[in-house]
Amino acid sequence: MTAKSPSELRFPYKSDRLKPLRAFCQTTRLGSVSRAAEALYVSQPAISLQLQALERELGVKLLERSGRRLVPTREGEALYALAMPLVEGLDGLPAAFRREVGGLDAGELTVAANSSTILYLLPRIVDLFRRQHPDVRLTLQDAITADGTDLLRSDAVDLVVGSMVDVPGDLSYAPVYRFDPILLTPPDHALARAKTLTLEEIGRYGLILPPKRQITYRLVDQVFQQARVPYTVALEVGGWEVIKQYVAMGMGISIVSSICLDDSDSARLKTRPVSAWFPARSYGVVVRKGKVLSPQARAFIELIRPDLFVRRDHEDAGHSER
Repeated sequence: MTAKSPSELRFPYKSDRLKPLRAFCQTTRLGSVSRAAEALYVSQPAISLQLQALERELGVKLLERSGRRLVPTREGEALYALAMPLVEGLDGLPAAFRREVGGLDAGELTVAANSSTILYLLPRIVDLFRRQHPDVRLTLQDAITADGTDLLRSDAVDLVVGSMVDVPGDLSYAPVYRFDPILLTPPDHALARAKTLTLEEIGRYGLILPPKRQITYRLVDQVFQQARVPYTVALEVGGWEVIKQYVAMGMGISIVSSICLDDSDSARLKTRPVSAWFPARSYGVVVRKGKVLSPQARAFIELIRPDLFVRRDHEDAGHSER
């Protein structure tokens, strides 16, 4: 029999396309019309009629006998490869729909974020999420963004909330928040009283910075290096609250992100804007490209900003940060 051209291979709009495809897939899988009929809870004549109708419609022979089994022809193998995922998907649709709708009533969500993000950005979002989805077990994994992206790649976490400068090609980063760089000094420090600031004056005093592996250190170092201005790191220590405390005690000055400052800091610290030299920092959500987000992850992201990943193709490529 001559195969029909692609333009001729069409089912009538009102016909039931699923039944003959399901009959064909089950017969191919089980090797028998009778077994397919048992699996589908229909009669053997019904299966035979559906197979005949499908072969007539496509204009090719789909099955042939080999001993006691029915096996697919070359055309049948091609159809089976195309049809089986469709049949399984449609047959599994009700269960998948129930899982999708009911997914937020239980389950788990693990979010990686550094201590600063957990402390300053996430409390309101976590509070809303816990109130809206009390049955979801939420875990906040304390990790700098560089480590968080490794956890993301290994599926140890569902998403990362943090700051990135360069974004690797396998990840998507959606910045949401922007924070300006701030010089932090004790209230009685010379730079606190200076009418104007220069990068050279800042470089004369010992800096308290996060560890070298973190992006804050690298950004500060990059600014001084590019300007060919010498500077000194007096102390490396993690956590903005610790840095603020040590600056207040007079152990040095620091370049921090405004994310970590609030009104209560004004009594013990002096702040000066330094956007003329140091870049602003963005914070947002990092996900793995191509990975389908769980209902829990989508609900969490919606609280940060609705439709964050819907209309944008994040193509930035890059380092993670503190």
